[in-house]
Amino acid sequence: MPIRVIQWATGGVGRAAVEGVLNHPDLELVGCRVYSPDKDGVDVGVLLGREPIGVPATSDPQRILDLDADCVVYAPLVPDESEVAALLRSGKDVVTPVGWVYPAEAGKLAEACAAGGSTLHGTGIHPGGITERFPLMASALSSAVTHVRAEEFSDIRTYNAPDVIRHIMGFGGTPEQALESPMLQLLTGGFEQSVRMVVDTLGFRIDPEIRTVQRVGLATAPVDSPIGAIEPGLVAARHFSWEANVDGVPVVTAAVNWLMGEEDLEEGWGFGPEGERFEVDVTGDPPVRLTFKGLHPESVAAGLARNPGIVATANHCVNAIPHVHRAGPGIKTYLDLPLIAGRAAPGLS
Repeated sequence: MPIRVIQWATGGVGRAAVEGVLNHPDLELVGCRVYSPDKDGVDVGVLLGREPIGVPATSDPQRILDLDADCVVYAPLVPDESEVAALLRSGKDVVTPVGWVYPAEAGKLAEACAAGGSTLHGTGIHPGGITERFPLMASALSSAVTHVRAEEFSDIRTYNAPDVIRHIMGFGGTPEQALESPMLQLLTGGFEQSVRMVVDTLGFRIDPEIRTVQRVGLATAPVDSPIGAIEPGLVAARHFSWEANVDGVPVVTAAVNWLMGEEDLEEGWGFGPEGERFEVDVTGDPPVRLTFKGLHPESVAAGLARNPGIVATANHCVNAIPHVHRAGPGIKTYLDLPLIAGRAAPGLS
């Protein structure tokens, strides 16, 4: 029997997750949670711009809870712990890219898993894979590790969510507005968990606090962007980092660099000669570097239509579902699951 899957939210990740479920031979889409009244009752295939697939979307969360299903891909913009707990108590596994990659305390959710006999797994890309899963895999090639770094370099003009870019990420505003935006707080929960997973697995004795840093870069000329022109002196680049230290010396670092292109930014802001990418560095004997390409679109227009990084985030969720469904009840991280891999294309298996 196929594993019956519900998609919760149909933003960029949610839409890509639906595509991934429909392509996966072991999965069957049986439900979809939407937030807009205009989408309520609409066939999910139609929402994706394809032929109907016989699965209507619903804006009623109770209907999702009552639906006979095995797993929910939970992908709203901002997570709600009470929603996740309710899903778990209803007996549904939850795979999500919006948190719980390596939770230190999750009593309410652990209790919900026990009550429903269900499993929770946090995943994604960054955090959720490139920040911890792949560094740990690469570290197996090294000994005497002294530092691990995972870092993103992305053109944020390809992120098709103008309200989020302006009001949450803080682009197009003053430096003061950007530094006071909720973005650092929203990112910190996930990235701190990723850093601590690497720290704990490699056995570093770190200082008590994870050091957080955020910086802003300003436009030096008008920058065309999805939120309109960003005028000189306003924020057109952002850097965030999370750093674990041993006696003040960095041993694990996760970092994000989001830029509105790189042509009209202050000195020191750019992607460098390698362009957009994700990087993983393990400093040890021998040192190991992984560079992930292909997760960024070829152009801004292509990214606004379909962003490979968002699709990859969704795929990492979808490909984990069979393993999560077979796992015992509780909160399961990458450390608890077997190797997660993709599947052959339809027609090739």
